[in-house]
Amino acid sequence: MAFTRHRRFLCKTHPYRRQKKAFDGKKEFDFAPKPLSGHDVLKTVEGINCCWGKKSGKLNAKRKISESCWKKKSIFFELEYWKHFHVRHVLDVMHIEKNVCESIIGTLLDIPGKTKDGVAARLDLVEMNVRMELAPKQGEKRTFLPPACYTLRKKEKKKVCNSLLHMKVPTGYSSNVRNLVNVKELKLVGLKSYDCHTFMQQLLPVAIRGVLPKHVRSAITRLCFFFNVICSKVIDASKLDALQDEIVTMLCLLEKYFPPSFFDIMVHLTVHLVREVKLCGPVWCRWMYPFERYMKILKGYVRNRNRPEGCIAECYISEEAIEFCSEYLSNVQTIGIPSIFHEVVRTRPLSGAQVQSISQAEWEQSHRYILANDVEIDQYAKEHMAHLKATLRGKVGRAINDSTHEISERLKWLAHGPRNQVLKYSGYLIEGVTFHTKDRDNLRAVQNSGVSLVGNIMQVSSAKDKNLVESDMVFYGVIDEIWELDYHTFRVPVFKCNWVENNNGIKVDDLGFKLVNLNRIGFKSDSFILGS
Repeated sequence: MAFTRHRRFLCKTHPYRRQKKAFDGKKEFDFAPKPLSGHDVLKTVEGINCCWGKKSGKLNAKRKISESCWKKKSIFFELEYWKHFHVRHVLDVMHIEKNVCESIIGTLLDIPGKTKDGVAARLDLVEMNVRMELAPKQGEKRTFLPPACYTLRKKEKKKVCNSLLHMKVPTGYSSNVRNLVNVKELKLVGLKSYDCHTFMQQLLPVAIRGVLPKHVRSAITRLCFFFNVICSKVIDASKLDALQDEIVTMLCLLEKYFPPSFFDIMVHLTVHLVREVKLCGPVWCRWMYPFERYMKILKGYVRNRNRPEGCIAECYISEEAIEFCSEYLSNVQTIGIPSIFHEVVRTRPLSGAQVQSISQAEWEQSHRYILANDVEIDQYAKEHMAHLKATLRGKVGRAINDSTHEISERLKWLAHGPRNQVLKYSGYLIEGVTFHTKDRDNLRAVQNSGVSLVGNIMQVSSAKDKNLVESDMVFYGVIDEIWELDYHTFRVPVFKCNWVENNNGIKVDDLGFKLVNLNRIGFKSDSFILGS
């Protein structure tokens, strides 16, 4: 109870907690105050004295007043230009995002040690005379906390945990989400920085879609979208002012729903992220992920824990020497070992092949798609899609008889057509990206069968204007089969997909999520796509 009394003491002594007339609920039309420079802040806080540490000497009613809590003034302020810098210490977005994510998840799931709600937080509301319906109620055996708008019932917690438990992401997207969910205790465990990054930007808004009131869910989702935009590799500078207004509005919404203890320094620092983007550029150029990864490499160099610095120095020098030798010998042929073992094959099958005969319709459809998208086929032939095969074979035949045009071997065999038997795979690696069929994904913890394609189509402008206009449309599908078409001297991997109908199978909800109904299949006459 000592901690609770201390919290109540702070509430009483804080000058703004008792000024209820200043917070009359009316809209503020004044301009925001100008941000103070670091030099101004330093001059403002130089005279502040705070009570830190434990009591010294004999127990008495008075605390020992320590010296100023600002123990040290940075030596860089002795430089003439230092006080004129707008940004002296860049905020670490990685840890800000991690701490905000842990606060949200801990509060929603009521994880002990992670939640920002509790008896002390509810007593703060009592002292501030706000949300009195959430005041703790003393029972015969324990103190009861009335449920708030962010409070999840046990059934809802199970729903969130089960949605994360059965969530499948592509290979390499994140760590295995199943290992982070403890269904028995209804909490998330072992979250690393990158796990919080993926949760905050993609997974958390999906997990809470059906368990919270709309206004609370919308505020949390908007915060997730903010981090998604702020961490993008490409940022539109003209939208940064609107993004700053969005984070301010969103934090005000969160203050209406979450307790004051939720708004620690990490939540507050999100207000300054847009300003730093304006001054320093995109976040990904200056966050801590590269340094944290390299620190892991340096820690791996340590063999003698009694001399870590020496181990790091020796291993670093040895690694540089080996890299120098490998660069010097890069063009030397290896002895006794085929060179293929030293090459990284970025396009290859990932499973055993099955020989399958295909129908004439499937043969025509897959071959026509390859001809329509091959770089060696001229535009004239592609414009005659209905007779593409005959047109190409005739042009190649005339060119061979004429002998004045040089025809590549690839173009000759493309005009000839593939075999009527294909090699069928359940997994394929295309330019370093893994693809699986839907049947194989059903047996795995990850999913690599989903594909999307941006197609250029002709469609009517509106219901009233029937004129055709050229526009881009996104098509979504699932890989049903992976084929290798055999053109005798080379093979081409193609995906046979089940494409979702755009008119009735795709919609966007009120939060901006795109919902794809995989049961509404369309485009059955054009189901193939190149693996590239």
